[in-house]
Order: sequence, then structure tokens, then C-alpha cells
Amino acid sequence: MFADYSTSELMSIFAMQGFAGLILFSVFVLMALGLAIIFGQMGVINMAHGEFMILGAYITYMTSNVFADYMPALFGSYFFVAMILAFIAAGALGMLVEWAMIRHLYHRPLDTLLATWGLSLILQQLYRTIFGAREVGVSLPDWLMGSIQLTDIVEVPINGIFVMTLAIGISIAIAALMYKSRWGIQVRSVVQNRPMAGAVGINTAKVDRLTFGLGCGIAGVAGSAFTMIGSTGPTSGQLYIVDTFLVVVFGGATSLLGTIASAFTISQAQSTMEFFLSGSMAKVLTLLFVVFILMLRPQGLFSLKMRK
Repeated sequence: MFADYSTSELMSIFAMQGFAGLILFSVFVLMALGLAIIFGQMGVINMAHGEFMILGAYITYMTSNVFADYMPALFGSYFFVAMILAFIAAGALGMLVEWAMIRHLYHRPLDTLLATWGLSLILQQLYRTIFGAREVGVSLPDWLMGSIQLTDIVEVPINGIFVMTLAIGISIAIAALMYKSRWGIQVRSVVQNRPMAGAVGINTAKVDRLTFGLGCGIAGVAGSAFTMIGSTGPTSGQLYIVDTFLVVVFGGATSLLGTIASAFTISQAQSTMEFFLSGSMAKVLTLLFVVFILMLRPQGLFSLKMRK
């Protein structure tokens, strides 16, 4: 596999694929952070998580069109507005879904899985009806175009650097929210002992709704970032949902640090192997590796220590 390449060529290949893996890592992190909050903190298997991401992507698409048509002078800043709108739209829809459906299905994981899978089909058809079956793409501002030349062979796209910076910033913000804020303490209290949390005055229903909305809102931001590296279609979210669940389970469902470490490991492995092997074979080998690790450590790379 490596015999046809010189040492310098292999180093350049690993550098290019490593950076491509970092871009994939950024999308995985943004998707998996929201799913880790919903699945890890609430125990809800949300099969419609990819559709919340695509909602954010479509919000970004519409925002770019509005800025291009009515505010061309401000087009360079549309993406920041789009991220805020995507977070609000996906988060609001998430809280509505939690109130209308999810709250009735807690402690019934199979029912939750089937219900959210049905929701994903409904949302896909809704997107298809509103935006059409064809994929759409956004026009990037001039400051996100081009690349930085690191060597004669290796180029780093500017939009990839921006997506990675965004993923790092949101990861830090979520960590601060979950571990340094009063609301984060309430969330962790509900996770560890729901009856006791309710007994000391914590509104567990409100915590559940806001937690679900936060996870869906982060997925909306992931959709905004997704528009920079791919086109958006009604079923685009399904391409990432399996990998996202894999990231969360492999890293440890209750650990944000584990989610980040898992996303980095899986994205780098897939990106590097896809260059030398087919995409499907790279996924198969990555899955086998994850399954092997989970056989040795079923709780994932990191796990939350709880008193029994």
C-alpha cells in the first residue's frame, strides 16, 4: 500500500489527509456534542439529530440568499447571523419536540428510537417539499475563499480553518456551561439522581427541555458549518448520524472529553485510510477497530464515575 510512494510523498499525503481529517473532526465534534448532551445526559436516542443539523444548513442557505439579494454590502458577515438563527431555529424545534413527544417516552428507549426515526422521515419529506429534492449550496464570503500554502504540495483551505476554530470555540463554551454554570450543575444533578434533584427544588422537566433544545441547537450550528464543506439535501443528515452515534458511544456517552477524543480518532482514521483504500473499506476497518475497543472497554474511552 505504501510501496508506490516515496518518504516525502507519504509525509505530504499524511499531512493533507490529516488536515482533511481535522475538518471532518470539526463536523463530528459539532454533531456529537449535541448528541452527547441528548443521549449521554438524557438517555434519549434521537435518530432525527441529523435532520436538526440539516435545518441549520437550510437556515444558513436562506440567510445567504437574503443577504445576497437585499444586503449585499453586508454579505461578508452573513454567516455569523446564520449561525445564531440556526441555533435558535433548531433549539426551538427541539424544545417543541421534547414537549410534544419525547417527554412522554422517557425510560422507553426503543419507543424513543422509533418515534425519532419517524420524525426524521417527516422532516426529510418536509424539507423535500419546501426546498426541493435537489441539493443546494451556499456562496461563501470572499474572506473564506482560498487557501494557505504550507508547502509546495500541502494547502490548507481557509474555510476549513474557520470550521475548526468554530468547533474548538463551541467545545470550550459547552464545557464551561456544563461544568462551571449553575444550570450545568442542575443538569448533572438530574443525570446522577433525578428523584433527589427534584426533591431539592430543581425543575427536572424544565432541565430536560432546555437540555434537549441545547443539543438540537448545537446540531443546527453544525449544519451551518456543514454548508462550508458540502452541499445540503433533504437526506444529507443521514450520512452523518451513524458516525455521530459511533463517536458518542466510543468516547463514552456521558463524557464531553471522550466525545472530542473519539471524534478526533475516528475522523483521522477514516480520512487517512480513505486515501489508500475505498471509502466503504475505510469505514468497515474503522468500525471493526471501534467494536474491538468497546469489547475491551464497554463504557467507552471515558466514563462518568458515579456513586452506587
